[in-house]
Amino acid sequence: MTEQPQNAEPSYEEARDRLIEVVRTLEQGGTSLAESLALWEQGEELAKVCQRALEGARARLDAALGEDRE
Repeated sequence: MTEQPQNAEPSYEEARDRLIEVVRTLEQGGTSLAESLALWEQGEELAKVCQRALEGARARLDAALGEDRE
């Protein structure tokens, strides 16, 4: 696996997998309020990464389908 620079956005798969971990941790409980809030914020950012990736994929599919119709 290749390492990404610290500031690099994770791939869709990396963000999705980390988001699943965050959700599981929050559902299990046992974290302090501060930890839970930090996890929630991290989850929100990961969800945005996933949403951007899915929107990009949709745009590529729409463009490819549009080219096929011409």
